[in-house]
Amino acid sequence: MARPRLLPLAICAMAGLMVVKAQALFAGLSGQGAARIVAPARAADPPPAVAPPPAPPAPAAPAPARTAPAAAQAVTGGADPAVEAERALLEQLRARRTEIEAREQAVAAQEVVLQATERRLARRIEELAALQQRLEALDRARAEREESGWRGLVRTYEAMRPRDAAAIFDDLEMPVLVEILDRMGERKAAPVIGAMRPERARLVTAELARHRARRTAAD
Repeated sequence: MARPRLLPLAICAMAGLMVVKAQALFAGLSGQGAARIVAPARAADPPPAVAPPPAPPAPAAPAPARTAPAAAQAVTGGADPAVEAERALLEQLRARRTEIEAREQAVAAQEVVLQATERRLARRIEELAALQQRLEALDRARAEREESGWRGLVRTYEAMRPRDAAAIFDDLEMPVLVEILDRMGERKAAPVIGAMRPERARLVTAELARHRARRTAAD
């Protein structure tokens, strides 16, 4: 049996090991070289520009000098006379308007009261007018009844003989006798008065004249 040849195998193994080491060494050298190349390149780059410090703010413009009104306002404690005068005028106008409105409301209320009073007075006047008409109607009816009663008495005495009527008239009350003789005709009253007692006839004649005079004056 032929012996195996170990030398060629060893040589091949050593050659493979050397190849592996060479590859590892090359990889390490490549990384270090790249780092060395990059570092100088970075060092060669110019430093970044530094921003200049901000400029100081411009000095504020000096405040303008106060005008005369502003100075006067500062002296007087901040109150502008024109503004105060205008405000006072507005207050006066407002107070005047309030007063006028109050007066208008009072006048309107008085008008309402007066209108209500006028309506009540108008109704009262109508009621009084109706009452007066009723009273006048009652007076006319009463006067007609009285006149009818007097006329009945007159017809009764006119139908009597003058002497008999005179005997009754001598004892009648004067107001009743005057009313009867005033309604009797002249031709009927004369014989009765002539038959009465002379003193009674004289008194009744005077009363009858005064009665007719008063009636004429009233008409």
